[in-house]
Amino acid sequence: MDNRDTTDADTPAPMPPFDRMGGEPGVRALVDRFYDLMDLEPALAGIRALHPDTLDGSRDKLHWFLCGWLGGPNHYTDRFGHPRLRARHLPYAIGIAERDQWLACMAQAMAEQVVDPALAQRLAESFFGTADWMRNKGG
Repeated sequence: MDNRDTTDADTPAPMPPFDRMGGEPGVRALVDRFYDLMDLEPALAGIRALHPDTLDGSRDKLHWFLCGWLGGPNHYTDRFGHPRLRARHLPYAIGIAERDQWLACMAQAMAEQVVDPALAQRLAESFFGTADWMRNKGG
């Protein structure tokens, strides 16, 4: 009798979020829409004010970071080393309003880029934890 367990061999490995997002082009489209919304939506003026006048560098850095964070290439760490997110965000006054604006902007970008709803929910929960950890001012 063959006692080998074939259930794992027959089950395909889950696709990483990076691939589910469409790889680098999908992540870039999400990041570009995120920053486009930040420029367009008056309700996001608070979070936009924390960024430089031109968003090109911010777009690249978020794209590079998200690629690796989602399970793709580690462009960000290859360029800059460990992300040290909290330390890199300490110079900016980030409170609940800024956190919530960032999250709203990302949620809208994911919806407009038609990210799978289950994946979008999972990402939103992770984004919330990280964005909340970035807070360094009250209110």
